[in-house]
Amino acid sequence: MKQHALTLFELNAMVRGVIERCLDRAYWVQAEVSEVREVKGHCYLELIQKAPFSPTPVARASAKCWRSSWQRLKPKFEHATGQQLSPGMKVMLLVTANFHEAFGFSWIVGDIDPTYTLGDMARKRLEIIRQLKAEGVFDLQKELTIPMFAQRVAVISSENAAGYGDFCHQLLDNDYGFHFHAELFPAVMQGDQVEPTVIAALNDIFERADDFDVVVIIRGGGATADMSGFDTLALAENVANFPLPVITGIGHDRDESVLDMVSNTRVKTPTAAAAFLVENLAEVWGHIDAMRERIGAYVQHRMEAEKSHFHSIAERIPILFSLVKERQEARLDRISSNLTTLMRDKMSEANHHIIILDNKIAPAADRILTREKNRLTQISLRLKALDPKLLLKRGYSITLHNGKAVHNAAELKAGDEIETRLEKGTLTSIIK
Repeated sequence: MKQHALTLFELNAMVRGVIERCLDRAYWVQAEVSEVREVKGHCYLELIQKAPFSPTPVARASAKCWRSSWQRLKPKFEHATGQQLSPGMKVMLLVTANFHEAFGFSWIVGDIDPTYTLGDMARKRLEIIRQLKAEGVFDLQKELTIPMFAQRVAVISSENAAGYGDFCHQLLDNDYGFHFHAELFPAVMQGDQVEPTVIAALNDIFERADDFDVVVIIRGGGATADMSGFDTLALAENVANFPLPVITGIGHDRDESVLDMVSNTRVKTPTAAAAFLVENLAEVWGHIDAMRERIGAYVQHRMEAEKSHFHSIAERIPILFSLVKERQEARLDRISSNLTTLMRDKMSEANHHIIILDNKIAPAADRILTREKNRLTQISLRLKALDPKLLLKRGYSITLHNGKAVHNAAELKAGDEIETRLEKGTLTSIIK
């Protein structure tokens, strides 16, 4: 058995023969690109098929597109889809089997059907749009209004892009002489870095939202490839929820991205975005100018009407003054007459009251005087009854010490001088 062993080359040659006999035609195959690279004009692909509802591959294969075919298929694919062939993309390839004794098995790509990829891209876009609508954010930007005086512009673009220069030139050198302030927030505008860099720029603008009126996202340059970066859910959600109106100018007529759909205003190019801002301000200026003319005409008409009214009043003043004077004089006469009558009535009423009081005062005074005289008599009798002299006449005496009556002997001490008053005379004693 070992004497008849095959060499590896012989074995691989047998495999090659079997493959060439059994797989002798081209096949259309659906697959997902997991890796893609170009080397010296050739395109090398790694293809996978994932299990349903799972990221796990159930099949893998290598594919090659030789330079002679790739130079024809690449521009065809990019023109039709607007994108470069990239990982994660679904493709339909026309392949033939190839086995080489030294390099192994691979599929050789002879054609690509871009309509299949377009259908997959459209499906992904529809899924993103469906999710945005389910979240209720798809039309949020449309509810914002471009400010009347939108002159402070935050620009998201590539710093060296020709479109950014065209935008600034169109904006600053406008025919009306309007002044705009445009500040650049750099971002990558093609490839897989579009989403993270544009979101980072939006975050920087959000931190200074009060400094700007609108946000403009522009992408200059001719080719429409690499537009997939503007068809991502995360970027669309950030723009849809942004508090300032967002204007996009990132593509041409037929290339409407999801970002264009959720933005406040979509225009074709960077210069169109600048023209939109200029026209917005021009409309405001025209409205202001029209209102200025209307206000001037209204004021002029009003002044003429008031002038005519003033002349009419001036002519009527002498007549009105004469009428007012007569009315006021008549009114003063009535007031004077009323005051005179009122004073007479008041004086008559007061005199009558005085007479009544006079008639009442004399009898009342007599009664009061008699009552008070009797009260004084009674008080005098009481005072006489309380006179100390009456007690002295009865044999009583009054003892005084320092001019005060002594009621208790304990109040006196030896050596005190006391005075004793009798009915007739006074005695002075010393206490021993």
